[in-house]
Amino acid sequence: MLDSKHILLIIGGGIAAYKSLDLIRKLRESGATVTPVLTRAGGEFVTPLSVSALAGTEVHRDLFDLTKEAEMGHIQLSRSADLLVVAPGTADLMAKMAQGQADDLASTLLLATDTPMLLAPSMNVRMWDHPATQRNVATLRSDGVSFVGPNEGDMACGEYGPGRMAEPLEIVAAIEAAFGDGPLKGKRILVTSGPTHEPIDPVRYIANRSSGAQGTAIGAALAKLGAEVVFVTGPADVAPPSGVEVVKVQSAAEMLSAVEAALPVDAGVFAAAVADWRVASSSESKIKKKNGKMPVLEFAENPDILAQVSQMKTGRPTLIVGFAAETDDVIANATAKRLRKGCDWIVANDVSPATGIMGGSENDVTLISKDGSEDWPRMGKQAVAERLALKIAKALSD
Repeated sequence: MLDSKHILLIIGGGIAAYKSLDLIRKLRESGATVTPVLTRAGGEFVTPLSVSALAGTEVHRDLFDLTKEAEMGHIQLSRSADLLVVAPGTADLMAKMAQGQADDLASTLLLATDTPMLLAPSMNVRMWDHPATQRNVATLRSDGVSFVGPNEGDMACGEYGPGRMAEPLEIVAAIEAAFGDGPLKGKRILVTSGPTHEPIDPVRYIANRSSGAQGTAIGAALAKLGAEVVFVTGPADVAPPSGVEVVKVQSAAEMLSAVEAALPVDAGVFAAAVADWRVASSSESKIKKKNGKMPVLEFAENPDILAQVSQMKTGRPTLIVGFAAETDDVIANATAKRLRKGCDWIVANDVSPATGIMGGSENDVTLISKDGSEDWPRMGKQAVAERLALKIAKALSD
């Protein structure tokens, strides 16, 4: 809950501004006080009256309000809040934040504060993917700005992809995590999850039975302890956790790119079941049967994401946790994998069909480190995640 917390909410000019109305309502239901700031462009999508009615207070719009500016009102606004939230965070607002511009009330508030900031981006997929926007994202992250979203989906413009603003409940969860006084507060942790799909042709792919349930549980447990979580997921059956930054990918190559873009982090938890191989040259057209002849597929090895991050010469995360899903000689194979990859811990489990673990609701793991192996009792995946998150928190605090 957010009892007694003061949120300064900056509403940017995008179609997702309508979600800010529901966000205000949900924040107040959680006990927070909301002071809204509406940009000029934001006022084209939602009215000051609707924002004010939901917030229960006046809406701030103009930098040059002589009465308030006689008392340096923009300075007081920016520093009286416990958290600054920008939702929707447009490409324009992000560019101003990254470059330190201050030509209106919103951008001035964002520059004149030392209060923590949370940004919920919202824009067209091409704008989000543009190199300039991605440079701004990297700059803001390095400046300590936290992100929630953007999500992937249909756009108001008719296109599809990443750029949709996170849903209000996701933003509330991220705000709660930002206020968390847990042992991982101030730590940025990368989690990979789910399977990868390696295309054979436009309709077929190589995959595995991973549901993504364990990775989702780990992401949620880490966020609950106060961590800023970057959650890179393949096409999993289980929805990603709330209150984390979600990056959706398909293939191993895409997952590697997303992981590299997320760095630097304090810790990395590589729970994804990444395909070891891909088709060397996937077909751009559907492969047809030809007189009963079987097609010949040539395979190439996928990038080893865990090994690449574990063996980084500079900027390596303090703690790297890998996963080993084995069907035979579980402990021996997992121990060898830890040494071969160079990670700090390996979470090993037996995924032979008789266990029912792959795609199931429980897990039976052994945690392997340089100090040896630690057997955990069989338990639900959420319980495994919570236990692992606590161990990670202790390791990062030592």
